[in-house]
Amino acid sequence: MNEFGILTNRKRALIALAHSLVFLGIAMHGFTSPKAGVLLQGFGATADIILILIYLVVASILAWLVSVSRCAKERVYFALCASSATFGLLRTIFGDAALPAAQYLRVIMLTSAVVLGARIFRSFSRPVTENVLSD
Repeated sequence: MNEFGILTNRKRALIALAHSLVFLGIAMHGFTSPKAGVLLQGFGATADIILILIYLVVASILAWLVSVSRCAKERVYFALCASSATFGLLRTIFGDAALPAAQYLRVIMLTSAVVLGARIFRSFSRPVTENVLSD
């Protein structure tokens, strides 16, 4: 089955790709700002608690999108995005010292999502060819 359930048209695919690119930029910025983690700092930082709540909501929504996706490309795309958000959540909670691979995995997952998202977008950009039988 190659029918999309969520990314059903070119506009939706472009919006998803744009989001992936923005979050890839944010993830790349994460290399310059190491995270200490909430468990090491304590729960005093309000910004970290808000960031944890944002990651929880985003990861939950993306996991739900994985479950309602129809075709494999779409499911893999949302799974890559969901795993990236989950690594961001874990990085915020535990910090870079406890999970040094989290920031790398986050960038790898988002880079893969951008590549796949571009392929999905291009699939809507191709002209439809019709098979016409000549007499």
